[in-house]
Amino acid sequence: MQSVNIMMIPKRKLFILVLFALPLISLSQENSPYSRYGIGNLVPSENILNRGMGGISAGYADPATINFMNPASYSKLVYATLDIGAQVDSRTVKSINPAGKFTSNNAIISYLQFGFPLLGGNKKAIQKNIQWGINLGLRPVSKINYKIEKDSRISNIDSLSTLYEGSGGVNEAFVGTGVQIKNFSFGFNGGYLFGNKSYSTRLIFINDTVNYLKSNSATQTGIGGLSFNAGIQYAIQLKKRDTVKGILRIGAYGNLQKKYGASQDVLRETFTYNATTGNPDRLDSVFDKTQNGSIQLPSTYGAGFTYQNEHWLVGVDFETSNWDNYRFYEQKDSVKSNWTAKAGFQYLPARINSRKYSQYIKYRAGLFFGPDYIVADKKLPQFGVSVGVGLPLKLKRAFYETQYSVMNIALEYGSRGNSSNNIRENILHISVGFSLSDIWFIRHPYQ
Repeated sequence: MQSVNIMMIPKRKLFILVLFALPLISLSQENSPYSRYGIGNLVPSENILNRGMGGISAGYADPATINFMNPASYSKLVYATLDIGAQVDSRTVKSINPAGKFTSNNAIISYLQFGFPLLGGNKKAIQKNIQWGINLGLRPVSKINYKIEKDSRISNIDSLSTLYEGSGGVNEAFVGTGVQIKNFSFGFNGGYLFGNKSYSTRLIFINDTVNYLKSNSATQTGIGGLSFNAGIQYAIQLKKRDTVKGILRIGAYGNLQKKYGASQDVLRETFTYNATTGNPDRLDSVFDKTQNGSIQLPSTYGAGFTYQNEHWLVGVDFETSNWDNYRFYEQKDSVKSNWTAKAGFQYLPARINSRKYSQYIKYRAGLFFGPDYIVADKKLPQFGVSVGVGLPLKLKRAFYETQYSVMNIALEYGSRGNSSNNIRENILHISVGFSLSDIWFIRHPYQ
């Protein structure tokens, strides 16, 4: 039978294109005032597939998808899978006092990971009801980027321009494993958390008769340490007259509170702007030293479930983080414990023996809501909706039922803050992920 020749994508060219795009994407920046607090704006930590369903992850598992939110799901991997995700953000900041509006764009790599089965998919493993998978990955945890200028007057004599600027973020490299014994799965991720937080305040006096020196107060903090999180899942087959009608999968994940080592460079200086480059040149260093300390990150726990049958998958998650215990060099910050509720669904229209490409597109939608962990400007309520699709990457001479490479696309729109907050952010995420697992890593018996 002749296969339908739709959406044929040369994977080698696709992979090369992604590799060349990595440095370009990483150079983009955004401007978010709230990233000044805590460890910055948290990067969505779910797979792009899951983000299309509001972020539900606790009870999700799939043979060709890497769900790193719950490492117990690694046990379901059947084929070696290379998973790459990237996102483009458009963030609009609105201020009431002073009235203003600013839009910035940003693009980053969401994650890069490689998962494969150690035991599973063969006759012996099936007979013993045991599966075992592993995953290696790298992902950003948070981003810090803001630049704000404020003009004011002192005693109605001098004008003062203050420039607040910050950059940095936290990343994680990890390796994880998941094991399934009959209907129960458990797993964990172990890795290394690293990053930096840099911020400065520049004061510039503006006076027609007196020449004041410009001052800069800057702090740069590096963070590093081992990370660990774990998860469990339990699958229940729902039957009717000895026929499986669907699977209910219950899951939970979490990590404990932990201190990470930190090194901080503190600088107090006077400077002037270079007339040629426009960059600041130091005149005199007033205070410059290194301080060792720690940053305490909170515990996070999540739980949820999914129900899946031939065409539908629906799920709900609830996650909470104890940010009240966050400490930066033993000091509190403008952060508070928070929670997030998520709900979503997926629909697959495919009928048995269907040959139409459209029948194998997975349609997704979801929502999430809850308070943000940053409380610099009162409580910051968050709300967002998402839609997504899973598009099989059609290969020449391949049948749809053996296709395990997919392009996942998610569109998320959310708000941060409301009319009671002085600063409100509206964020649009456009995310694309490639889950490549069939022709790359499978040795075919016939050439």
